[in-house]
Amino acid sequence: MKKNVLITGGTGFVGKNLTKLLLSKGFTVAILSRSKRPDTENVFYYTWDIEKQTIEEDAVLKADYIIHLAGENIAAKRWTTKRKKAIIASREHSIRLLYSVLATTDKKPEAFISASAIGIYGAYNGQEICLETTAAANDFLGKTCQIWESSVATIAALGIRTVAIRTGLVLGKDAGLLQQLKPVFKYRLGAALGTGEQYMPWVHIDDLCNAYYVAIINQAMHGPYNVAVTDHTTNKIFSKTLASAYGYKLWLPNIPSFLLALAMGQMAVIVLKGRRVSSAKIQKTGFEFKWDSLKQALQQCI
Repeated sequence: MKKNVLITGGTGFVGKNLTKLLLSKGFTVAILSRSKRPDTENVFYYTWDIEKQTIEEDAVLKADYIIHLAGENIAAKRWTTKRKKAIIASREHSIRLLYSVLATTDKKPEAFISASAIGIYGAYNGQEICLETTAAANDFLGKTCQIWESSVATIAALGIRTVAIRTGLVLGKDAGLLQQLKPVFKYRLGAALGTGEQYMPWVHIDDLCNAYYVAIINQAMHGPYNVAVTDHTTNKIFSKTLASAYGYKLWLPNIPSFLLALAMGQMAVIVLKGRRVSSAKIQKTGFEFKWDSLKQALQQCI
């Protein structure tokens, strides 16, 4: 009998790509979303309302594995006080809702695998290489991820193997930051941001999805894992490589930090600051990055 994987936030960019991979590996997939969709042969849809704390419990009870991707997009809107609260609540309250079902049943999933982010190390520039043992930062990104992973710890307390995938910038076709940059760079108007020296840990969508798959099948995996290519790409390197993929060299000056701050408010730290990270821990499990060349990854995505 096929094993079933429940994906929260499964209708998003990562969720759609992950669903394709899991189906190709012989799993069935259940997706939790805010609106009901018609089931297909191997994909089943359930609804939940995080704000009202309601859920179709069968989605959880029938799951052999749960992959938790749901959460407000941290870069979608300016970080007002209200927006910050919504970002944190979407992560904390969604796990609380899943916990409410798991805590009342004897049938537990074999693993609970949650998205997280390298933002846990904070929006800082520096040369330190962050490991999974590096302390969480005390800024908004660090606190958000810390609350996120602390919520996952409540699932672990139920005796369920838990994994947190700390993700860098995800590269893929028609999604994320790259989708916003493509029109600018395509017309030869690309430029580095701020000093250009800030680090931009990145991962191709195929590798990210494979990391989740490996976390399912490798029962020895537990706790946090950084999933980003350890090539220490800076924004300047990223911008030059993207321009090169379109066949030209950068010619415009860097976009000043103050202009980005005016346009993005507090959220500008996402593009103006970044940490170096190591993915040695997940690579020790046997996981390999298929896309470890930034140039090749960008060429494939555009």
